Amino acid sequence: MALPATEAALDADWLNICRRAQAAAVRAVALTPPEERARPTGRGEGGDIAYVIDRVAEDAIIGELESTGLPLTVISEERGEVVLAGGGSMHVIVDPIDGSRNAKRGLAWSVSIAVATGPLLGDVRWAYVRDGCSGEEWWAHVGRGAFLDGARLAALDPEASLELVGLEFIRPSLVAETATALASCGIERLRALGSIALTLCYVASGRLDGMITLAGCRSVDIAAGQLILREAGGALAFPDAAEADLALAPLSLDWRSRVFAAPGPPGLARLCLLH
Repeated sequence: MALPATEAALDADWLNICRRAQAAAVRAVALTPPEERARPTGRGEGGDIAYVIDRVAEDAIIGELESTGLPLTVISEERGEVVLAGGGSMHVIVDPIDGSRNAKRGLAWSVSIAVATGPLLGDVRWAYVRDGCSGEEWWAHVGRGAFLDGARLAALDPEASLELVGLEFIRPSLVAETATALASCGIERLRALGSIALTLCYVASGRLDGMITLAGCRSVDIAAGQLILREAGGALAFPDAAEADLALAPLSLDWRSRVFAAPGPPGLARLCLLH
């Protein structure tokens, strides 16, 4: 008996699909003349300025997803909702270049892909993030743990101190507004990567002890990273979300909230003093 479309799509080899998609994105960027990569192309559906590198990477990823023949509803930062093979309840959330400003300057960036069985954050079942510079890759399958380059991530220490905390959306005005509150949380040092997906993966890997975003994130920013962190035992809070249950947050591009993340509830509670 044939599997239902959603079950068949979830049963696909998503690790290799994601690897092919990110490789296609990297090739597309490499083939783009350097003088063209940083050219603005207007605002994407997610609201940010889209550079040429964003567009070519996104087209390459969606092309790879289309080649699977699976019925998918893709939610991507630049093109918004894209229906493949008739679409359906299986959603793929794509950030083709998380850290576009970094990428155009040769700094840290990532490809972020999440697979969900429905339109909510709680429906995310598979997550993949690859560092575009180092080549490191993280992935997670709900209920089966999180992995870095094939090795399962060790369980995080929920009592870890806030020695190093990643800060994202760090516009100078927002940093100035929150400086006093940041100093009161017990954070020893701040680090800024410029890629939310990578920062969440660094928390999941124990490289950072937490993450704070100073402005609202979208679904494409966090869909993959949040599952990787949760599968490693970490905790998140969305202080601006209307949903009491974080799993009910929609994956649509118009959802926004700041995101706080930590290895466990004690550290998260301290970061939430910023709320």
